[in-house]
Amino acid sequence: MSLVVFALFPGVHLLDLAGPAQVFSTAADYGRPYRICYVAEREQVTSAQGLPLTAQTRWPELCSEDLVLVPGWRTPGFHGGPHLDPDMLEGLRAHHAAGGTVASVCSGAEALGQAGLLDGRRCTTHHDLQDELAARHPRAKVTRDVLFTADSGVVTSAGIASGIDLALHLLADRHGPAFAARVARNMVVYSRRNGHEPQASAMLRHRAHLDDTVHHVQDLIDARFSETLPLPELAVRAGVSERTLTRLFHRATGLTPLRYQQTLRVEHAERLIGHGTTAEAAAREVGFGDARMLRRLRAGRTPAVREREDGQSP
Repeated sequence: MSLVVFALFPGVHLLDLAGPAQVFSTAADYGRPYRICYVAEREQVTSAQGLPLTAQTRWPELCSEDLVLVPGWRTPGFHGGPHLDPDMLEGLRAHHAAGGTVASVCSGAEALGQAGLLDGRRCTTHHDLQDELAARHPRAKVTRDVLFTADSGVVTSAGIASGIDLALHLLADRHGPAFAARVARNMVVYSRRNGHEPQASAMLRHRAHLDDTVHHVQDLIDARFSETLPLPELAVRAGVSERTLTRLFHRATGLTPLRYQQTLRVEHAERLIGHGTTAEAAAREVGFGDARMLRRLRAGRTPAVREREDGQSP
């Protein structure tokens, strides 16, 4: 059982808290081993929206598989914001030092900064607060115009609803993009991603539609993307004709089923290459006969992605 601990500070924004909490609660409903708890300096914390929240005042015993997340709070700027209790900050430091993941939403990045966890790391926060975060923590690498960042066990997100994106990313990292997409569908949210981060998974990026037939076929492809999946077989499983499936799939995703499968293969191959696998071995792992098709498909990828294969290809 993994704990998801929300560290609450005065004036916490409800959506900063409720969005990620709902993600992990839904994951638990689907059988993943998560338990949520709330920690604060005092037993009662008043949210920015006026709703009183109850929390425990002692940190639970944590292991490296547990997650600590700091929701943001209402503030026109970090200066003059809520008092950040030293014991709460020490809890953040201790968990990260023990190998755990610490995350923040919106202004919650300031707590990570005061805990010393942003030094030398990429991070982000709400666009209205980015300049101040950079000024207050000059050793932090504040990244603009992204929904979230992940760097060495420290994950930060922009503001408010982006906490849902952050939580879905953490689920995808732990349980795979297909499971994160399933949670997103249950919550009826579009899985938004930004920039060149590996978390911009096609499994999530092409789920921003409400066509159940296409979702069903995507589930099939997601689970077996390294196998040969003929269009007639997919059409039979979907209960529609091949022509209808192709039309519905393209309308919902902008891709054909084959192109969607190839996109999944390429992204998975790129992750393998990024971890030191040769292009030839990665191509075989994801279902290509050799690296030639993989190289052709990768030719149109971004420079940042192509850079990762320099010196790796045979």
